Amino acid sequence: MSTVPAREIKRRGISAVDDELRSGPVWIIQHDEPRYVVLNPEQYEELRAGYEEALIARVRTAQAEVAAGQFERMTAQDLIDELAE
Repeated sequence: MSTVPAREIKRRGISAVDDELRSGPVWIIQHDEPRYVVLNPEQYEELRAGYEEALIARVRTAQAEVAAGQFERMTAQDLIDELAE
């Protein structure tokens, strides 16, 4: 992934990332740390679609587990107690 210092964006504006963005997402570096990621619309939509697909898959898995009886009923206190062990 390409990187662009934040000071370069301040100096040149968003055009500082245009060339880099053609090859993929761009990290914006501020104070020697990655702070932001810039994506073009197609990259964003691909990322969002992948997230939605993963979410739907997790929900379907959970529904199948419930239908198969692969769950345990407990109170919030039971869960707290179990986690404390």
